[in-house]
Amino acid sequence: MSKDAENIIPLYETHAQKWDHIRRGNAAKGLMETQWLKHFTSLLPHQGSVLDIGCGAGEPMAGHLIRAGFQLTGVDSSASLIDICRTRFPQQQWLVADMRELSLPQKFDGMLAWNSFFHLQRDDQRRMFPRFAAHAQEDAVLMFTSGTSNGEAIGTFEGQPLYHSSLAPEEYRTLLSDNGFDVIQYVENDPHCGNHTVWLCRKTS
Repeated sequence: MSKDAENIIPLYETHAQKWDHIRRGNAAKGLMETQWLKHFTSLLPHQGSVLDIGCGAGEPMAGHLIRAGFQLTGVDSSASLIDICRTRFPQQQWLVADMRELSLPQKFDGMLAWNSFFHLQRDDQRRMFPRFAAHAQEDAVLMFTSGTSNGEAIGTFEGQPLYHSSLAPEEYRTLLSDNGFDVIQYVENDPHCGNHTVWLCRKTS
């Protein structure tokens, strides 16, 4: 499956326009992430800074945060997706970067890794938690999606394999705790959010 994992970046780069079209089309029917975004933003300072890790083309998640008045820095490994973000929201900061190598000078009030972090292989996911911590302001809020158990899974997008992996919930909790995050809320297969498994956490040390 490592070959499929290594193809994630080229896959999204090749099909950037198609992905954006699908994502915006689904959101237009009703933003299923609304309640999670409300909870996330309720914990942030007014007009605070948010790092969107794996921001895609900026809609609907980053766009929702921008329209709510937050200062957005978006990071994605696809240059084509970042180009769309820069066209849509030129006042925000957009960076082409691999999240596995993320090292920004700024710390953020909030960090979001929605449907992005789970495309990394498991060892890469483990190594992300110190990076989350390094980019977190005091009391920063982190929200991300994961799988429900330790393992790998392959979906499809545009006829190509789409890699996902997950650690066990117990290991996520340990990694979060070891890097100074407390879990505020964890919902497995949330039926109100397309069966996403969601973690909402706060940096406490």
